[in-house]
Amino acid sequence: MESEAPVEVDPHTPLSTQMLPVGEGHTLYVETVGNADGIPALFLHGGPGSGCQPSHRRLFDPDRFHAVLFDQRGAGRSTPHGERAANSTDRLIADIELIRATLGVERWLVVGGSWGATLALAYAQAYPHRVTAVVLRAAFLGTRSELDRAFSTAMSHFYPRLHADFLDLLTPSERNQPLEAYWRRILDPDPEIHRPAAFAWYQAERILSQIAPPAEALDLSQLPAPGARFPASPFMEAHYFSNDCFLEPGQLLANAPKLAGIPGRIVQSRYDLLCPPATSHALAEAWLGATVQIVGAAGHGQSEPGVEAAIGAALADLHPVVIDGQ
Repeated sequence: MESEAPVEVDPHTPLSTQMLPVGEGHTLYVETVGNADGIPALFLHGGPGSGCQPSHRRLFDPDRFHAVLFDQRGAGRSTPHGERAANSTDRLIADIELIRATLGVERWLVVGGSWGATLALAYAQAYPHRVTAVVLRAAFLGTRSELDRAFSTAMSHFYPRLHADFLDLLTPSERNQPLEAYWRRILDPDPEIHRPAAFAWYQAERILSQIAPPAEALDLSQLPAPGARFPASPFMEAHYFSNDCFLEPGQLLANAPKLAGIPGRIVQSRYDLLCPPATSHALAEAWLGATVQIVGAAGHGQSEPGVEAAIGAALADLHPVVIDGQ
């Protein structure tokens, strides 16, 4: 009689999942992954509004870490999906603290990329005594100047056809302030106005995120049919970006000295058009204990060549440091 082959269990299968009410009508999807007795770690996804993905779990060695991942307000599996009311940076920071207390975590290592890096910095500066170390990918400081540089300067210099398409969606008067025009259109309640703008923003951002994108121009023929589920990130980004990410001007860089003594590793792609190396280096200069690791032939996204390996190396490098600091 033949015996059945053992079933392989994915070591990154969630240990636990829950829907956690955080007030003001919001309920967050929260999961834990890895070793229940491992080093506590928190992962913060980007966007705002994109939600956590299985690839985010795989950043953490399941033997070493007890990782916590959650979908921020209005994102992913959190409810209500896409809700922008009562959705701001200070509320997300409060949500993180509620998750930490609910799970009984005293201190944890915080990991985040792009907008997740913004939120990681804001949280660590608000609660430095709760953070053992920080790993960032593609530092974004939540400033208007960064957005202007990405969606105007970088886009026009590296993807002039994309930039022309991006502006063509606007009226001549709107092109004087294209970002405000896009955010205003995306947040307009009329689907005839917000759907094309949100899709154009989403496509442009994806092109800028890759070192070798499959297209270099907008293709509005791919606009999902009315009534189809639409990504939350363009709407949440318009909400946050039109409100300066709910941060004071220059707040995160000015408060970087508060992170002195907290080890930091910043993984930075050389050819990141959305969050260029200059930002990461400026942050590291202001944050005693932070270093920048450049990934050569890569763009913005986590899936770009060599980026995930660099994040894994940063986590491995901090492993003994975090253990000593527990």
